[in-house]
Amino acid sequence: MKLNKQWRILTVGDGDLSFSNALSMQFPASQLTASIYDTKETLLDKYEQNAYHALIEKQVPVMCSFDVTDPDSWLRLPIKSFDAVIFQFPLIPAFSDFSEFQQQSLSVNTLNRRLLRLYIYYAHKYALAPHGPMLCLITSKDVKPYCEWDIESSLSMGLNIEYLGQSDFDINDFPGYKIRNVDRDKHVKDTSGISYVWSAKSTRNELPYLKVPHYLSDSYCSFCRAGPFMTEKDKLAHANSKKHKSMTKHHNDWLNYLSTETLT
Repeated sequence: MKLNKQWRILTVGDGDLSFSNALSMQFPASQLTASIYDTKETLLDKYEQNAYHALIEKQVPVMCSFDVTDPDSWLRLPIKSFDAVIFQFPLIPAFSDFSEFQQQSLSVNTLNRRLLRLYIYYAHKYALAPHGPMLCLITSKDVKPYCEWDIESSLSMGLNIEYLGQSDFDINDFPGYKIRNVDRDKHVKDTSGISYVWSAKSTRNELPYLKVPHYLSDSYCSFCRAGPFMTEKDKLAHANSKKHKSMTKHHNDWLNYLSTETLT
């Protein structure tokens, strides 16, 4: 992840605020705004070690109860005032019980894709300044279930927003940043991450450090990240594999969701 020192940055869903605090060591407070999904009270109760007071002391604005899927949350921000918006290792919270999950018509895979899609859509609609690069970043893990979300191809379908590419995320570039569990005060073991970038304005040529993975080329199955297929027989064998059938179901579920989606 490469960040221009001149950018105005908004972080969203930053659980214990440790990523925002790491950024505050590299950027002036006037260029940063941090936000979390939890209320202030929940944050302080959930995470014994958090950066809320540290950020407040540095005069970095911290917005609590910020839901990236809710336009009203985005409207609390200074409208179209940011150059980059960053969502680190997003994941929908676990359902409290099985009956709550049964009430959902969407699969967990689709719900996670929906979370990221609405984040990208609303960030562009409300937060990103049209005279800036208009960059939306998501850092995610390259393991299940994250790699099953078809992040590169599925999130901006039908939107005037382009996936530009990705780069490796090195946590050592952000001293003090701790990756947390979504629902409890536990530090997740540091793992390799990938930062994906979208924009309605910037192009790949303007960000040459971004790469487009090989599995998005024609000889691969992009949402399975499988290939290259040298013959039609290889391609057919993959199409009949358990992995491809599972990913095809995720893909079809996502297309079904998009067919009924109403964006405001």
